[in-house]
This record gives sequence, C-alpha cells and structure tokens, in this order.
Amino acid sequence: MNIKWLIRSQSIVTLASGMIYPYYLLFLKNLGNSFSKYGLAFAVFTISSAAASQWLAPRMDRQAKPWLIVSAVGMAAAMIAFPWVTSYIWVLLLQIIMGICNAMQRMSERVLLADYTVAGQRGPAVGNYHFWTSAASGFAVIVGGVLIDWLTIDVLFYLSAILYMWGALAVWRLRSKAEEQPMAKG
Repeated sequence: MNIKWLIRSQSIVTLASGMIYPYYLLFLKNLGNSFSKYGLAFAVFTISSAAASQWLAPRMDRQAKPWLIVSAVGMAAAMIAFPWVTSYIWVLLLQIIMGICNAMQRMSERVLLADYTVAGQRGPAVGNYHFWTSAASGFAVIVGGVLIDWLTIDVLFYLSAILYMWGALAVWRLRSKAEEQPMAKG
C-alpha cells in the first residue's frame, strides 16, 4: 500500500515540532523559570502522553486518521497559545495538552504504518518513513536556529502552528478523498 501521504504529513508535523522544541527552553527562561521547572514541564508532557495512551489504545484501530488530525490541530492551538502565556501554571496546562496530542500522533502513526504495510515486508517502508521524518527533524532544528536569529521566539511558535495545521490538512485531504472513493464506485 502507498504510505507516501503518511510520510509527507508526518514529516511536516516533525518539522513543526523540531523547529520549536530546541528553543522552548529559551521561552521558559524568558518567564524567569529555572532548569528544574523545565524538567518538570517536560515530565508533565511525557506523563500525560503515557496516561493518554491508555485511554486511546482501544480506539486506535478504527480511528487512527481522525486522531492524527486532532493531534496536529491540538498542537497548533498549543503553539498559538504559548506566546500569550505569562504564568508557569499555564505552561504546565499546555504541556498536558501537548502530551495528549503527542500520544495521539505517535500511536496513530504506528497504527497507520502497520495498516499501510504488509507483514514481513514492513522494513523498507518503515525505514523510508524514519529517514524522511528524521531528516525533517534535523532540518527543522537548523531552520529554527536561523529563524530565531532573525525573528522572535513568538514568531517561531506561530510558524510551528502553521506547519501543524498543514500536516492536519494533508491527512484530512487524504481522508476526504478516501471517503469519496467508495461512493463513486457504488
């Protein structure tokens, strides 16, 4: 099966996340927070992601594409909200939302990789997926570093939100086309 759409959409999402996350610490330092608070914020992200995975797991087989869209839209909303945050408690709340979105994204991509590949022949497709999403991540850090020298960190959050929405749109368009095809055959 063709998984190019998954590779493209998730490379865009990886670009969005990789562009902002290395510079996220600068944002927290601008709030006057410490490295220990950064650690706590990241722990809240990972723990909420782990907790959400338990609720999402039974729903993934039937709803992976919609969860992938919701994940990207949720991350875009969080990126738009971050520049407006003035309190550490809001950072923690956004981290919870981002952790939940991360669980949706990671679990969806894995389920869809399995769905769009054949058992015993997954290696090349998974390798291609990993190559492009990893390349997007590396490119994102470089782009983020260049942009942050020219722009503000707030603009970097907004650009990240745009990329997340682009990733959501890529999955939505594919989902819409897939839903139209059976009707055309009938």
